[in-house]
Amino acid sequence: VQLQASGGGLVQAGGSLRLSCAASGRTSSTYGMAWFRQVPGKEREFVAAIRRSGEITYYEDSVKGRFTISRDSAWNTVYLQMNNLKPEDTAVYYCADVGRMLVAGWRLARNYDYWGQGTQVTVSS
Repeated sequence: VQLQASGGGLVQAGGSLRLSCAASGRTSSTYGMAWFRQVPGKEREFVAAIRRSGEITYYEDSVKGRFTISRDSAWNTVYLQMNNLKPEDTAVYYCADVGRMLVAGWRLARNYDYWGQGTQVTVSS
């Protein structure tokens, strides 16, 4: 599975961006997709995930109410709508895909099987 992330850029604090992640090369259905972010010198951090079963969503506390994860009808593209952006949201954002059912651990990067290349989001104050 190949994941292609796009939509990053430079935005002022309070602004919005919409990230997209297009999946290709699937031979079976995804069980869910997620967004993580990383800044230099820090570990990759969970942002949001959407589980195919039940369409359950998960969010990191600092983005709740500001970010929304969604997907297209075919589960080929996942989106991250980011509103009211803050300078601390500045990071490289990665999309990820999991090809097996997770009972738990949707927030753990090690549980994801496929990763996109990342897209830079910079929020100026």
